[in-house]
Amino acid sequence: MKHSEINRAWRDASECFRRHHWALPPEPHWDITDFGLGNFRRHGLTLINLASEPEYCEKLMYATVGQTTPCHTHARKKEDIICRVGELIVRVWSERPADVTTAGPFFFVPLNGARISIQAGKDFLLPAGSRITLTAGVWHEFRPATAECIIGEVSTANDDVHDNFFLDPEVGRFPEFEADEPLQVSLPGR
Repeated sequence: MKHSEINRAWRDASECFRRHHWALPPEPHWDITDFGLGNFRRHGLTLINLASEPEYCEKLMYATVGQTTPCHTHARKKEDIICRVGELIVRVWSERPADVTTAGPFFFVPLNGARISIQAGKDFLLPAGSRITLTAGVWHEFRPATAECIIGEVSTANDDVHDNFFLDPEVGRFPEFEADEPLQVSLPGR
């Protein structure tokens, strides 16, 4: 990712958080990624790690319409994905899908604490305030249904290096960097 693109994503997310009265902690830990695919507008996510403890973590994320977090799963992590502002489209699979365009069988997932039946691979709209609980092994991807979306995540311990398994082998959790201007935000590994 170009530094200018990272700087723009940081400014856009900061402005959205400010506009919606999300106070950030002092010196937040930002993470801006194109998942190594080189197309932030299509596969991009801006994250802030609010808490990262051995037992739990919390993230605040920002995405705009057109940005998809690619299909992935975790071997250990259990997480709640919470739509905080806007509307979020979530797709889930109970097992590794052959591809993300194929619908599968119905299975149960917790939505706002109640078990509901949902069809694997079908778009599911998560309105602001709602949360879906994803257990280890549930494949998932998400994208905003609205112009922009603030997304929360509360989970068991997070391990971005060893516990993210993407369906597309081309996906990498962290981007390559191109220094076309100075970075305005500190990122992991930079």
